[in-house]
Amino acid sequence: MTSLLHGDYIVYVDESGDHGLDSTDPEYPIFVLAFCIFRKEELATQVVPAMMRLKFAHVGHDQIVLHEAEIRKSRGPFTFLLNPVRRGAFMDDLNALIASAPFTIVAVVIRKARLTERYASPVNPYTLAMEYGLERVCRFLEDQGQGGKLTHFVFESRGRKEDQELELEFRRLSRPGNATCRGLPVDMILADKKTIATGLQMADLVARPIGLRVLRPEQPNRAWELLEPKVRRGPIGQIIGYGLKAFP
Repeated sequence: MTSLLHGDYIVYVDESGDHGLDSTDPEYPIFVLAFCIFRKEELATQVVPAMMRLKFAHVGHDQIVLHEAEIRKSRGPFTFLLNPVRRGAFMDDLNALIASAPFTIVAVVIRKARLTERYASPVNPYTLAMEYGLERVCRFLEDQGQGGKLTHFVFESRGRKEDQELELEFRRLSRPGNATCRGLPVDMILADKKTIATGLQMADLVARPIGLRVLRPEQPNRAWELLEPKVRRGPIGQIIGYGLKAFP
């Protein structure tokens, strides 16, 4: 693969919720896998500098990782968000960053309760989400003329056993002859949890709001309003089945 021409895009992947079928949270009984697709030039020249400016303005340095859960709960390095004034200013700037950032989203939401009700021996939600997500991302890349170029997918490391399982599944789905990736050359990178990668932070920020949109569509969801224009669309502008897959 190293002899292939590098692609114009890079894909960052993160999750929301527990993928285990025996540990379902009644308040969040879903698993979400979000794929954020960036054109490399735009990521380097627009998104990365914008995120650095946000961090410098509100934290004073850039050695902090934007984790959706910590921001939402004002925990860890984000305890300063307990101050309503600072929280309001930070959230305004974060929303502006996400709204202006050029990237495309493909997300898969697995409804775990329905999955276990419908199938006697259900496939692991992570495996399902990976397959459905890779299929749609690869179609996007094909549409962008990336057929002969190598595209990297960056995942956050989750532990030795989990990483080995993830890599085996990725290789299986992307090997030549498998229809999931449509013959496109792809490779995966496992990033340490301490890695300050802008793309991974963006993927972390988008996964839960998308899950909440599927779980409770009637609930106000400001984050979804910002993300919806970025979701991959079909020929007539539809996102269901193209940039957003909910199963079953």
